[in-house]
Amino acid sequence: MVTLGTVVMHVADTGRAARFWAQALGYVPREHNPLILEPKDGNGPGLALDESDRMHLDLYTDSAQEQQAEVERLISVGARRVDWAYPDDADFVVLADTEGNLFCVVDTSHG
Repeated sequence: MVTLGTVVMHVADTGRAARFWAQALGYVPREHNPLILEPKDGNGPGLALDESDRMHLDLYTDSAQEQQAEVERLISVGARRVDWAYPDDADFVVLADTEGNLFCVVDTSHG
């Protein structure tokens, strides 16, 4: 089953937003990516700050097989595939919900 892994928020200034949201939520920067904030205890969704991407959810899966199964399950309940320019090593699939909001299904085992 997918889990809510990260909320990606569009911001104009990542540094300013990171300082604000870290203080507002009591989150800390992720070790290898300071533009992703996470709860200090590691329990709960992260907050990714991005100047070029629009707001969306990243849903996490544990493997490529689970990712594929979840994409198909989500499509069966109303999601639709989105035409997207994927990088060669993409670990995510972009879908849209029934209202047209984009979200990603991410294979967290992809390294």
